[in-house]
Amino acid sequence: MMKINNFFLSALLALLLAPVMGWSAGAEVKLDKAPIDLEDGLSLQRGARLFVNYCLNCHSAAYMRYNRLTDLGLSEEDIEKYLVFTGAKVGSTMTVAMNADDAKRWFGAAPPDLTVIARSRGPDWLYTYLRTFYRDDSRALGWNNLTFPQVGMPHALWELQGVQVLKEEEVELHGEKRLVKRLVLAEPGKLSRTEYDAAVADLVNYLTYMGEPARLKRIQIGIVVILFLAVLFVLTYLLKKEFWKDVH
Repeated sequence: MMKINNFFLSALLALLLAPVMGWSAGAEVKLDKAPIDLEDGLSLQRGARLFVNYCLNCHSAAYMRYNRLTDLGLSEEDIEKYLVFTGAKVGSTMTVAMNADDAKRWFGAAPPDLTVIARSRGPDWLYTYLRTFYRDDSRALGWNNLTFPQVGMPHALWELQGVQVLKEEEVELHGEKRLVKRLVLAEPGKLSRTEYDAAVADLVNYLTYMGEPARLKRIQIGIVVILFLAVLFVLTYLLKKEFWKDVH
């Protein structure tokens, strides 16, 4: 009986510690804070342009329609002229023509849909991930990532960022020697580091918006409802006092 109890106790302890162990395993790279501003319409427009030019070739956004971009201040004519390159209608969803079986054969796995990737991974993870690709000739596609080691995705934005290489340096920390990994720019891209970081911020800003396009409107409606309920509460309280003033 004691052995059975110990078994269940060990299983329960493992279940409780599993999230902590999983978090620790993925916490090697410090995530940078993504400068998200969903009220910056120009940033969202730039991010949408980067998304359709560099991401939509392989990744779909099957739960997002092109015409939803009118919420960002774009007209349907602008969307059709500058953001639709596949012959799709403005009211169509953002899908790709690449066959899933072909993608799995080429990349090892079909590229995931990105509609809610920011809600799944988090803006900070995406912001860090898109800035930590480096050249790795041992990989089939020639790229690796410090945030997502052994990733099967090539660096789609390499022409903007340039080519980074991984350097390992031995440093002394608290009396102990440790290997520290850092990325060094070996070949410059079209953008400077500051410009590239700003471009990635715009892209992540758009991915965050795409995960919940009605977020800002929902928050605005929520604030109005709370203010309305607060005013209603005051009026109800005053009415209650008026009704009960002769009783008390």
